[in-house]
Amino acid sequence: MNTGDTATPLVADAAEPRQGGVNRTVVDVAVGVLIRPDGDFLLTSRPAGKVYAGYWEFPGGKFEPGESVQQALQRELYEELGIHIDRIEPWRQELVDYPHALVRLHFCKVWAWSGELQMREAQSFAWQRLPVSVSPVLPGTVPVLQWLAEERGT
Repeated sequence: MNTGDTATPLVADAAEPRQGGVNRTVVDVAVGVLIRPDGDFLLTSRPAGKVYAGYWEFPGGKFEPGESVQQALQRELYEELGIHIDRIEPWRQELVDYPHALVRLHFCKVWAWSGELQMREAQSFAWQRLPVSVSPVLPGTVPVLQWLAEERGT
């Protein structure tokens, strides 16, 4: 697995104070990059009431105690989107320092799933290509778009 996770995190909204100060605990988050056979990928909007509501991101969520990346991603994609995934391809990690939390994003490619997409958190979704047509994009999503562009030679 390639990793973008370094000692220096990507800092989002650097001018804003960090909740919890400098010694914050890292929150691990499993993130699914769902890719259709035509190359389009899924972005979802953050639901109302959540930090960065309305921003576009790849779907996923926090690990629960004892979960692996695959287990967390399977649970989160079922809870958020109503789909089942069997196998994931661990891809990259990125440490992101948001004002509200320090998160380690575990990005995984998902090539196949079963079930129809259901937006169970009243979020929106959009199948996208590069360059994406939705905005604003969550800061932690930006590196993934760059990685996809590099892989696709665009």
